[in-house]
Amino acid sequence: MADSSPNNHDHRRELEEWRGRIDDIDRQLATLLCQRLGFAGNISAVKSRIGETVLQPEREKEVLGNVLAAAESPSMAVALERIYNCILNESRQYQHQRQEEQQGQPSR
Repeated sequence: MADSSPNNHDHRRELEEWRGRIDDIDRQLATLLCQRLGFAGNISAVKSRIGETVLQPEREKEVLGNVLAAAESPSMAVALERIYNCILNESRQYQHQRQEEQQGQPSR
């Protein structure tokens, strides 16, 4: 059974405040990630024109290094690396999809 003491009420209010802050950040992240994907689509078009492949391991290492430099702790660096590996993977997939669309091929 949940504790209905005034102290618990304060903790629940604090919890909701933190969650509200995370919700705000999530909305900002979604906007930025959509912008990032749009830029990745533009990059895909340029890569096609100059004959480069989507996968650019050196560039991905550079991106990851830039991100990890912002980590406030080793545990945050580990989490950021996992998150950015997902972002980079999805960005690659999006670029492949855009290239297929530009070439008139059905997307996967």
